[in-house]
Amino acid sequence: MAPRRAAALRDGDVSLRDHLIAATTRLIAERGTAGLTVRDIARAADVAVGVLYNHFADKEELLALALHQHVRDVERRIGRPGTEGTPAENLHAFVTHALAAHTAFLPAFAGLIGQPEVFARFDALPNPMAGGRGLHTALADYLRTEQANGRVTADTDPDAVATLVVGACHELVLPHVFRGRSEPPDVPPGRVEALVATVLHGITPR
Repeated sequence: MAPRRAAALRDGDVSLRDHLIAATTRLIAERGTAGLTVRDIARAADVAVGVLYNHFADKEELLALALHQHVRDVERRIGRPGTEGTPAENLHAFVTHALAAHTAFLPAFAGLIGQPEVFARFDALPNPMAGGRGLHTALADYLRTEQANGRVTADTDPDAVATLVVGACHELVLPHVFRGRSEPPDVPPGRVEALVATVLHGITPR
C-alpha cells in the first residue's frame, strides 16, 4: 500500500519532505521541542507515522532541519539590522537585533538539552543567520568595511569585537535555555547602550 499522502500536497507542488519540515517548524514555533514526538509531527503533517522515515534517517535529522528553518524564519520576521547609520547607530541596531533573534529562537532549543545528536546535526548545517554567514562573521565584516572607510580605527580587531558583542547576547539568553525556561530574558535597562559605548570607547583613559 502506498504511504498516506498529506491532503495539503494532493493539489500542490511541495515535496513531502519539505512539507514535513514545514509542519515540524510550525510545531516548534508554537510549542517548542520539549516532548515533541514523531506522532505529533505526523498528525500535524497529516501523514502516517512511518512516512517520516521514508524521507529522513531519523527524528533527529528532521528536528535539526526544522530548527534550522525556525531560526531563519525568526530572522526573516524581525528583519536584519541596517548599516546606513553611524558606527554607533549600526552597532546598537546589531545588538538589538541579535538579542531579539536569540530571545525568539533559543527557547526552542531548551527542550533538546540532553539530546546532543540533534545539536550535532544542526551544527553540520550552514549557519542559518545573516544569509549563511552567521552573526559573528556579519558583524566582523561590517567592521572591516568601516575600517576601510576610516570610521573604525585600523588597530581594531573586528573578530574580537564580534566575539565580545555576540558573547554578550549569549550571556543574557543562554542561562534561560540551560534552565529550560521559555520566557524571554530581562535585558537590564541601558545594557545595550552600555555595551555599545564600551566597544566604541574602551575601558582605559584616553
